Amino acid sequence: MFAVSRGADPLVRGRRPRRPPRCVFLGLLIPAMLLSTACMVGPKYQRPAAPVSPAFKEPPPEGWKEAQPSDGIIRGKWWEIYNDPNLNALEEQVNISNQNILSAEAQYREARDAVRIARSGLFPTVTGSASIVNSKTSANLVNNNGRGAFVPGQRTDYNLPLSLSYQADLWGSIRRTVRQSAETAQASAAQLENARLTFHAELALDYFQLRGTDSAKDLLDTTVKSYQQFLELTQNRQKSGIASGADVAQAQTQLDSARAQLIDLDVARSQFEHAIAILIGKPPSELSIARGPLKSEPPPVPIGVPSTLLERRPDIAQAERQMAAANEQIGIARAAFFPALTLSATAGLESSSIVNWFTWPSRFWSVGPQMAETLFDAGKRRAQSAQAQAAFDVTVADYRQVVLTGFQQVEDNLSTLRVLSEEALAEQSAVKAAEDALQISTYQYKAGTVSYLQVITLQVIALQDEKTAVDILTRRMEASVSLVQALGGGWDASRLPSIADVSR
Repeated sequence: MFAVSRGADPLVRGRRPRRPPRCVFLGLLIPAMLLSTACMVGPKYQRPAAPVSPAFKEPPPEGWKEAQPSDGIIRGKWWEIYNDPNLNALEEQVNISNQNILSAEAQYREARDAVRIARSGLFPTVTGSASIVNSKTSANLVNNNGRGAFVPGQRTDYNLPLSLSYQADLWGSIRRTVRQSAETAQASAAQLENARLTFHAELALDYFQLRGTDSAKDLLDTTVKSYQQFLELTQNRQKSGIASGADVAQAQTQLDSARAQLIDLDVARSQFEHAIAILIGKPPSELSIARGPLKSEPPPVPIGVPSTLLERRPDIAQAERQMAAANEQIGIARAAFFPALTLSATAGLESSSIVNWFTWPSRFWSVGPQMAETLFDAGKRRAQSAQAQAAFDVTVADYRQVVLTGFQQVEDNLSTLRVLSEEALAEQSAVKAAEDALQISTYQYKAGTVSYLQVITLQVIALQDEKTAVDILTRRMEASVSLVQALGGGWDASRLPSIADVSR
């Protein structure tokens, strides 16, 4: 430990009191600040390689084309590609009122302020205080040699010190802490974007499921009307002695069953409507969405090449920034093996009389550096360094897993869209065949050549095929939204705030 201290010079008759050498501290501080940027221990960060294939295994659905890299980003608000004004109006409210997004935004601001806190370590700390202490010395105190007692009495000490302390960042620990905080803030910004993407996609999924339910309700409304007409037909035929009471009972059962299914759909629709209300930050009682069936098929989505996925997904950007922050922690842990240099200075006014408190002879000052090094810690620093390396390895594995999961989600939804597109074509043929068969059977029943059981059987088949067609279209819309989400929803890493941005 090195220190230089000096008290106030006594007044000497005939001589002007010497001023304290103000340049002493500056002479120590400036070289220390220059040295603090000279060395940084620890590894330099390089993004580890991630598993990326040259092309997606699953080809885009028929009619789509793989976009070029420059076209691989969905421009603007991605939900507008569905051309649904009601969906657009709901999505606009998510960023404003969704509480989860507001929470993520507050966490980002918190992380950004943590950068400012870390940056303060690069500058000296100045503190000041003032005190007035009244004390009395005990009359029973004696000197260590036992030859005399301290002079007892009461006195007042007026003290006004000003202290300055600066820790030189010789090994880059403080700078790495600042950068770690900045990279953590970047990860928080990516987390905010991922939250926005997640809840926008969740609203779109709920919306299309609600519209699918509306389509099913429209189908059952038409079916109930048709079954009501068949019931009246069988009742008239019974009155004419052509049909039996069993035919009437079967027609009544068929009608009641369809009505029950129609009522049951209200449960699902209400739940989707309530979920949408929560996503836009409203109580369920304040939102009512008018009925409207699905009217169009999923629009084409620009896929892009697999390598661009690493820059387009905010969750991948978040994992990569967390990896960079963990790398800085390794350097911080290694800096602990080296000595720490602290410069401190204190100056002020002290007097036993308030009258003389603010006079020149009341001045005092001290200045000096301090070098500290841990000589023995039973392996603590070595374990902390190994712990930081292990934590970095965890983030590397997490990053690669997020990348793999991203590719899986893209492939899953591409295959889902392709298979459902083929299934939709087959189901359209099935619906057409079922309708034709039911129409022929109806004519035959009216002519008395077939039983009503055959009509009911074909009615069940036709209804099931039509419901399956509605379900397939709903699933295709859901897969389309999930594909947009898996591709990043139009976001890319260039929108991530820079280190300078989060450090302001």
